[in-house]
Amino acid sequence: MELPNNIDSKFRYILISAKRARQLQSGVRPLVQTQTKKATKVAQQEVSSGLVPFEVIAVKTGNENE
Repeated sequence: MELPNNIDSKFRYILISAKRARQLQSGVRPLVQTQTKKATKVAQQEVSSGLVPFEVIAVKTGNENE
C-alpha cells in the first residue's frame, strides 16, 4: 500500500478512510468521480487524492517534567 505524503502511518490512513466511508454511506456526496459504488473504495481514493481534511492532535502524556 502506497501512503499519501501527508499521512504518516497505515493505521491513520485506515482510520481516516473508514470515517469518510461512514460519511459517504450516510449520504454525503463523493468528492471524486469514480466508477465504483463501494463507499470504502471511494473514501480511499478521496484520502489518497488529499481531498479529505484531517488534523493530528498531539496527546500529552504527563511525562513532560521528567
